[in-house]
Amino acid sequence: GEKADPLTMYLADIYTIPVNLAGNCAINVPCGFSADNGVGRLPIGLQIIGDYFAEATVFKAAAALERDLALDLRSPLVIG
Repeated sequence: GEKADPLTMYLADIYTIPVNLAGNCAINVPCGFSADNGVGRLPIGLQIIGDYFAEATVFKAAAALERDLALDLRSPLVIG
């Protein structure tokens, strides 16, 4: 859903802005799920950041991580 509050929008982007401003390439890769502590298991992602114009290296690292983890990426049951 769209966020109308400017502060909420800023806080949602706070972890992606520095990489964008620096001009680096980055990708977020699923790397597991949190422990079920009464609210269901939540997905966890890992951000891989590369140097300028190093997209191929970042993609290779992301593919290797996904291959080696071999996660079951079906959506977990979330109790809400």
